[in-house]
Amino acid sequence: MQTKNDMLYQLTEAMITYDKGDPKRIQHFIKVHSFAKIIGMGENLDEKTQLILEAAALVHDIGIRPAEEKYGSCNGKLQEQEGPAPARVMLSAIGFASDIVDRICFLVAHHHTYDQVDNMDYRILLEADALVNLCEDHLPADAVDTMLHKVFRTETGTRICRTIFYSDISFTP
Repeated sequence: MQTKNDMLYQLTEAMITYDKGDPKRIQHFIKVHSFAKIIGMGENLDEKTQLILEAAALVHDIGIRPAEEKYGSCNGKLQEQEGPAPARVMLSAIGFASDIVDRICFLVAHHHTYDQVDNMDYRILLEADALVNLCEDHLPADAVDTMLHKVFRTETGTRICRTIFYSDISFTP
């Protein structure tokens, strides 16, 4: 039987291969995964939810390439539309249980939708992706403020965001 770490390792390798030749996209999902893992641990997620969260963070943008190929665009809604099918194939091939695959595909299909968040895995995926996008897109302070108030709800994610973007914050564990 595969361990959680084995499955996440295989999924990471599969995603690196899927996005081969695109270091920016690979680095993006690696960073989102790292923040998701940290926030999930800080929020004391149960083991199954943590696995779902980490796997979803790795595949959340899998719909970019098919959206670009089909529509010449990869806006958020197209990513959500085109991502679940390749995610399902990849996750199933690695051996993720069907209920876990279903939840991950749901998260992929909603990772640009900020309302009707139904669980901590969804909330944390949004927060982790926002942290990385704020950095990668070099967004101004007012955008950080907007995202902090619009997206962040967990104690861990909020603290990390404030620590990264506001110099008047000091981290105390």
